[in-house]
Amino acid sequence: MIDRRAIPPYAQESMWAAADGHAVRRIDWPGGAVPRGSILFLPGRGDFYEKYLETLDEWHRAGWRVTASDWRGQAASGRLGRDAVTGHIEDFGIWVDDLAHLWERWVTETPGPHVLAAHSMGGHIVLRALVAGRVKPDAVVLSAPMTGMNGPPLPLAMLHRVAQTMCRIGDPLRQAWKWSEKPGELPAARSHLLTHDPVRYADEQWWRDHRPQLVMGPASWRWVERAYASWRVLDAPGALEAVDVPVLIISTASDKLVSHAANLKAAKRLPKGELMALGAEAHHEVLREEDAVRDPIMARIADFLDRTAPRA
Repeated sequence: MIDRRAIPPYAQESMWAAADGHAVRRIDWPGGAVPRGSILFLPGRGDFYEKYLETLDEWHRAGWRVTASDWRGQAASGRLGRDAVTGHIEDFGIWVDDLAHLWERWVTETPGPHVLAAHSMGGHIVLRALVAGRVKPDAVVLSAPMTGMNGPPLPLAMLHRVAQTMCRIGDPLRQAWKWSEKPGELPAARSHLLTHDPVRYADEQWWRDHRPQLVMGPASWRWVERAYASWRVLDAPGALEAVDVPVLIISTASDKLVSHAANLKAAKRLPKGELMALGAEAHHEVLREEDAVRDPIMARIADFLDRTAPRA
């Protein structure tokens, strides 16, 4: 068992430079003596790769050469808003460009087959990059991807117009929802949105306490507006239908953050889409669930990769 509250001694943290020079953090695990292939993992909004050390190390022990990266503007890769906690981006296309830039370099440095894996907002950006033809992995694994947000049951165009209005009538960099009762501390009821496992959930606060630069709170209204705009890109007819890559979507009906219905729809639209649908046993962070839930998920991922990205 990995110590989820320590960087493994064989993993290396470093920085990479985006096309415009912005410094972004990454962590790398070496591959096995006979490499199984390589996995690039991207976390979700407000996330940091420390939360997924267990999963990343498990892939490493299975022989994969593993890399995980921040998104610019969160975790230890700076901030794009006016303070140290608000999540902000001027356009999701910036993250698509960053992923494409990292991907182009990463595939030349690592053995194939090459797999993209991502959680939540990270899954959304991966799909955007696939739709735009900016990345061409051998297979993709998406954990509770943000193909849509769990919110008011209104038409997407109407939701987008509301967010546009909120950006016009106030500072678009202001926070779109309430911060926790104590800055730097996670809201009391948040655990019930993410995982049934209290110890894995506590890992996140431990890392935030020991690496304060990881702390992030609500998103800006501009982030919200740009998220709806980006959702409309994926929702466009023919967008996901043009993705000719095997994609496994793991989604739970109990998700209160991203839209399970949108994930079901996306899996059907993807020509090579596969779906692992969960229910009350799993909250949003399916890779950080209790062992009885997480173990079958990891087994399903391993089976999917054995079929779609066999050892070269």
